[in-house]
Amino acid sequence: MVSKPDFLSGSGQDQFRPELQLESPEGELHLRFFISSQQEFALPATGIREVIELSPDRITPIHNASPLLLGTLNLRGRLIWVADLGQFLGESTPLNTDRSDIPVIAIEDQDTIVGLGVEEICGMDWLDVQHLMPTNNVSDAMAPFLRGEWLLNQTNQCLRLLDQTAILRSARWAG
Repeated sequence: MVSKPDFLSGSGQDQFRPELQLESPEGELHLRFFISSQQEFALPATGIREVIELSPDRITPIHNASPLLLGTLNLRGRLIWVADLGQFLGESTPLNTDRSDIPVIAIEDQDTIVGLGVEEICGMDWLDVQHLMPTNNVSDAMAPFLRGEWLLNQTNQCLRLLDQTAILRSARWAG
């Protein structure tokens, strides 16, 4: 005779063991990463199409293009631009492309996709946008692309939230 599993029997109260239940995350899922100047940023996961690490020779340089553009990349049959995110945000330190792999974050809005070359991917994290604070001490070149920042600890390190729609629709791509 087959008996009912434990979770189907009982008095109707929750039979699950509390120590095995997962906490429900607070906030929204974000990708955290560093640019060349070692500033940390985040992007909402909902606007990210793909995160890839690829060798620099897979990015085809375009001569006489803006210095913030690293070149183009064939992403699953679609040609996309790849930019140095740090230089796009006005940083003077260029992305180190003399290494085995470059992390690229492909962001998408409607039918537009752009690859953003970054220094290092930190991982995914649940962040509550209700705790965002106004940005402090940012350049005029960076300010239009920020939605706010979180203070991470008592040393006043901050994690800045980027607005991928503002990045994709920027007139900076034309220059």
